[in-house]
Amino acid sequence: MTTSPITNWAGNITYAAKELHRPHSQDALRALVADSEKVRVLGSGHSFNTLADSEGMLVSLSGLPPVIDVDTAARTVRVAGGVRYAELARRVHEHGLALHNMASLPHISVAGSVATGTHGSGLANGSLASAVREVELVTADGSLTVIGRDDPRFDGAVTSLGALGVVTALTLDLVPHFEVAQHVHLGLPLADLDFETVAGLAYSVSLFTDWRAPRFTQVWLKRRTDRPVPAFPRAPAATEPVHPVPGMPAVNCTEQLGTPGPWHERLPHFRAEFMPSSGAELQSEYLLPRPYAMEALRALDGIRERIAPVLRVCEVRTVAADAQWLSPAYGRDSVAFHFTWIEDAAAVLPVVRLVEAALAPFDPRPHWGKVFAVPLADLRERYPLAAAFSALVAEVDPAGTFTNAFLGDFLQPLS
Repeated sequence: MTTSPITNWAGNITYAAKELHRPHSQDALRALVADSEKVRVLGSGHSFNTLADSEGMLVSLSGLPPVIDVDTAARTVRVAGGVRYAELARRVHEHGLALHNMASLPHISVAGSVATGTHGSGLANGSLASAVREVELVTADGSLTVIGRDDPRFDGAVTSLGALGVVTALTLDLVPHFEVAQHVHLGLPLADLDFETVAGLAYSVSLFTDWRAPRFTQVWLKRRTDRPVPAFPRAPAATEPVHPVPGMPAVNCTEQLGTPGPWHERLPHFRAEFMPSSGAELQSEYLLPRPYAMEALRALDGIRERIAPVLRVCEVRTVAADAQWLSPAYGRDSVAFHFTWIEDAAAVLPVVRLVEAALAPFDPRPHWGKVFAVPLADLRERYPLAAAFSALVAEVDPAGTFTNAFLGDFLQPLS
């Protein structure tokens, strides 16, 4: 048990919880939960707000057995909640299979990523949660509950923000192994941009800008090697590896220059053996309907003089619609605007509010684990099944064992 101050990865949040427990068996976890009035799970700590905090104690799953059971015949994998994507991907790859998608960071935990709607990129690629076929969780009385796709509660239980219980394992769908070649292009003007065409040039596409001019500094095309090399005359190809954040070493990034490699060594932006930064940053992200992409880009370009001084880099990418009730991509093919800010919250928060005002006409949904200013109670109207989720929480966790102040603000209208 840890009793010293507990912070997130970036260091911008010191949790109110006074204890962090790391049980080493599922029985110990179940007993711990059953004996607690308030508990939340702390994953890899890559959330930038108080979503993971607890008025009681925090629990880490890092001490539990790192189960990764691949079923090659069924093309599924059952993975313990505390496992990180880097370890999961390597094991799946060893069996000749693949995940359909990965986030830019392979360092994040599987359960935490799924619970917050973390997504990866690609016009046809659903969020990480869209691969889930079964959720195993310990509920407030210490019992183990399994919720599969045939359960009407399933789409509320996948991206659930940790509000239903401790997710001890997930079963994910897999796809056949594939290889990817990563091509980076430099200096794409915003003027006359055909966003749909660019976003569809490869299996996964990310566009980066520092908003110091109306252009993208880099465009990362992650092409499946069984697809043609895309023609992209509007932006020249990079001749040496680059990092999306100015001044950061390219060695931290996955291999570029069109060199083919396995899916798990190309779909993330960053290598598993390197941390992409020291954590001295803040992050925000907003997902909105993809047809608004160009209007939203023009709106942000109109305030770039305010954005640029506090920005390290902005990434624009796409994610296919999914069915998870609280997914930021629920029910709509989305474009995501991700901002990596400097670590000065006092300077960043006024700009976050300005960004939210600029994007407001396009019905943005903030990433649950990032910095945002919109009141949580106001987010309910952006999620058609918010009331159904509140009812599910009331059913599964009536005493509010897994609810905290952050979630209470979102659930409040039904409490």
